[in-house]
Amino acid sequence: MQSDVKYKRVLLKISGEGFGDTTGRGIETGQFNATAKTIQKISAMGVELAVVVGGGNILRGASFSSTGKSRVHADQIGMVATVVNALILQETLESFNVKSHVVSAVNVQNITEPFILKNCLQYLKEKSVIVFAGGTGNPYFTTDTAAVLRAIEINADVLLKATKVDGVYSDDPKKNPLAQLFTKLTYLDVLNKRLGVMDMTAISLSMENKLPLIVFNMGKHENMQKAICGEPVGTYIGE
Repeated sequence: MQSDVKYKRVLLKISGEGFGDTTGRGIETGQFNATAKTIQKISAMGVELAVVVGGGNILRGASFSSTGKSRVHADQIGMVATVVNALILQETLESFNVKSHVVSAVNVQNITEPFILKNCLQYLKEKSVIVFAGGTGNPYFTTDTAAVLRAIEINADVLLKATKVDGVYSDDPKKNPLAQLFTKLTYLDVLNKRLGVMDMTAISLSMENKLPLIVFNMGKHENMQKAICGEPVGTYIGE
């Protein structure tokens, strides 16, 4: 199975909504279990895997700040929300006998590990899954940007962005049944068409460092294995 793998080192980005209920809110144990099962299969393929988790199922900083709260404090609370998801995912992974480490960009002493690149690279070589929390550790930066940054730092072969739809569309497919699914896009396509799959900082950073992105439906759990093996899944974004 390992010989079929195209991408040996992978960064998986999962939004907080991927851990919530049907509305994308709260903490849904079944979602963590499903994600852990998929990660277990990927790990068994010999893939070196890191995961960046969002916290939108608990609190989204930008939305919270729109109620009149400080954007800086709102984003900091959002960072803590990602730590909650990361710790639950770690506990779930361990229950599936997948060794993992929670590495946080914000200091949560005695609960998470700080981000030290040398340690992370060693964990990957040991085939331990890294769960990155806390975003970049700075306000005003999304977890998408954090995912791209971490992928570049660990020299990942690809960034997989898990969503609830089949890829990148020309419009919201839930509102527009005529929306077109793109199978392949360039970074400039995403920027020029303002497709909104990631914020512009994340896309620009990916383009500058030639990091390929694959946007796919995490609800179809076989998609991640297919993507890692190079099979056409979702939307490929690259040069």
